[in-house]
Amino acid sequence: MMEFKGADVISTETMTRGDIDKIMKTAEKFLPVAQKEKTSDILAGKVLAALFYEPSTRTRLSFETAMLRLGGKVINVIGMDSSSLAKGETLHDTGKVVENFADVIAMRHPEQGSVAEVADAAGIPVINAGDGAGEHPTQALLDVFTILRERGKIEGLTVAMVGDLKYGRTVHSLAYLLSHYGVKLILVSPEQLKMPQEVKDHLKDKKISFTETEKMEDALKHAEVIYSTRVQRERFVDQAEYERFKHYYVLTRKDIEKHNGKMTILHPLPRVGEISMDVDDLPGAAYFRQVMNGVAVRMALLALVLGKA
Repeated sequence: MMEFKGADVISTETMTRGDIDKIMKTAEKFLPVAQKEKTSDILAGKVLAALFYEPSTRTRLSFETAMLRLGGKVINVIGMDSSSLAKGETLHDTGKVVENFADVIAMRHPEQGSVAEVADAAGIPVINAGDGAGEHPTQALLDVFTILRERGKIEGLTVAMVGDLKYGRTVHSLAYLLSHYGVKLILVSPEQLKMPQEVKDHLKDKKISFTETEKMEDALKHAEVIYSTRVQRERFVDQAEYERFKHYYVLTRKDIEKHNGKMTILHPLPRVGEISMDVDDLPGAAYFRQVMNGVAVRMALLALVLGKA
């Protein structure tokens, strides 16, 4: 089990079940604060540097809300053009500079491996808020937290991941986390957007049962949890290829009620047509509840790496 105080959170691949359980229990403790039912100032005097070099709404605001509601403060850089990276500063130097201003960094960047490069240089904890088509560990952790809250367990569930599994960093991180539970996975994508081989190899090593299919119908017949993702337009070099796949899968209320009206539906958001709006008021539609859960999980991570939980 990792020593959280002072640690970087870059990937879920190396997390243990003990690490995950610790984060889940800590998030549960902070949930009333996230829900504005209680207040806390355990991070008073601490500063979060939110370095978001790629567009973000939920993740950035979630990190900032988490820090502020725990009594801390936030400084930020929004967009590549507003930072010294636009002048040619290296990621290494960015890390060395920002450690002088803050106690912890949450960073998003369009290049895979970029956050790890900053973490290697910085002398303060760095949390990966999304690095290109690599990983998004905090999103995956809040997804696990949401499944636990919605279903009461994860062991034994059949979970379907639908959409862009090649470039969708959330599903990479989530697959690594779910490999610690006795789940069955159904990976639904076009042939061109299949889950990367290294993730599938990890699942095989962990003896996790998974199937791959292009048909969403196969998932709807068997899954208790469906995790829908958007096609990652920003990762495509050929925009015509993006247009071809962007609405490849659309989940409707009719689809769900036909197969399993009690299915839990998750989405990391933003959605751009993958889930029709008539799904929103189904009891299993949990994607907006995921947003609040994300604040609690990021509170937990900030408190843990700063040695306050």
